[in-house]
Amino acid sequence: MAESPYQTAVARIFALGHELTQAPSRKFDLAHMRVLLAALDHPERRFPAVLIAGTNGKGSTAATLASILQASGVRTGLYTSPHLVRINERIRIDGLQIGDGDFALIHDLVDRTAERLVEEGELPWHPSFFEMLTAIAFEYFAQNKVEMAVLEVGMGGRLDATNVVEPRLSLITDISLDHQKFLGDTIAEIAREKAGIIRAGGVVVTLPQQPAANDVIGNTILELDARAVSAVPYVPPVSPASTKYIAKRIDAGNAVLVEKDSGFISRYPLLVMGKQIMVETPLVGRHQLRNIALAIAAAEELGQQGFAITPKTIERGIRVTRWPGRFQVATEASLEYIFDVAHNPAGAWALRSTLSACYEDRPLTFVFGAMRDKAIQEIAEILFPLAKRVIATRAGNPRSATPEEIQQAAARTGTDIEEADDVAMAIAAAKTSAGADGVVIITGSIYLVGEAMRILGVQV
Repeated sequence: MAESPYQTAVARIFALGHELTQAPSRKFDLAHMRVLLAALDHPERRFPAVLIAGTNGKGSTAATLASILQASGVRTGLYTSPHLVRINERIRIDGLQIGDGDFALIHDLVDRTAERLVEEGELPWHPSFFEMLTAIAFEYFAQNKVEMAVLEVGMGGRLDATNVVEPRLSLITDISLDHQKFLGDTIAEIAREKAGIIRAGGVVVTLPQQPAANDVIGNTILELDARAVSAVPYVPPVSPASTKYIAKRIDAGNAVLVEKDSGFISRYPLLVMGKQIMVETPLVGRHQLRNIALAIAAAEELGQQGFAITPKTIERGIRVTRWPGRFQVATEASLEYIFDVAHNPAGAWALRSTLSACYEDRPLTFVFGAMRDKAIQEIAEILFPLAKRVIATRAGNPRSATPEEIQQAAARTGTDIEEADDVAMAIAAAKTSAGADGVVIITGSIYLVGEAMRILGVQV
């Protein structure tokens, strides 16, 4: 059977290879991205945008802010990466993924434009996987006249393909070590790349974080005469006495945290735009409260810029936010699955904290896989001590570490580690290990989590 135009488009874009397998000089060149967009009649100039950079929490912050904008009646584009199951997940308008037909048509337009530019010598080579996807997203948003696009930076910031827009706001989420090969070996070096999304005279929304990152962000704001907006007023205080939680499932397989002694920890009053709202979020974990605070601060700032955002629409948008694969809970009979993309040490610590609070009395079985370039030993040393058993496996991605490599990296943890050749075998082994009333944690690479969700039929 012949491939559909959509299947052809997806195959062509994946044939370009993953960004992290390419030479840094080929990925990091905004001049080439600008040439491509100019040939497309500058779609990036035909909608306003918010740009979000950081190491952890970018996607959650973007999803929350987009949900608030949508609840406020703003036609909202959302561009995120990577995807869990289908590439269409990365490009959405008002919560709906780009359709297969639109993806194929716009890919064809961008691809033919790129090939012509290479033939004419305007580009030295074909745009990369991420540059192509970014151009497709911009063209889709422009054609459909979005009133605001929320854009998650792919990697870094300064030279990321998304950074060709002139954002209404720049948001910087928590910064930690990741992608050191491309971004630098220290927090300060990585923060300099992230701070590259700040504009002269622009507005920056952020929160205090590690001192080295604070110094870089603060100095960049001063140098560019930008205006800093702190999200600190929107981070709820939690006393040490109220840090023990249990998990409660709610709609769409998400979970909220329930405080053992006094109500919902993810349900708290907050003063926003001079009025008290009740924040209720399906995003689980103490770390998510920082991401929600950033989204609220950004929404309030956009309200001051003329968008029809009110305390009630902020409240409603937070409540209906969906961001799959981030402590997402699903059940099969009495067995409970938790999907979480803890792909770096900071993410692993966040997952460990939430698991310790939610499941301190239940045995945990982990299905774990990671990309070979990740800090596997450190992640394992953070997470594996919680486990009764770990099933090490690999997703269907050439960058995946083998089960043997994971076991070698985790040797010092002393955890019982079993190897499985693929994700389906790992899930089967985990079900046997967990027993009838067990908890299976599927974590590590987003590719592993997405593949597991597809196998188990969990909605994305």
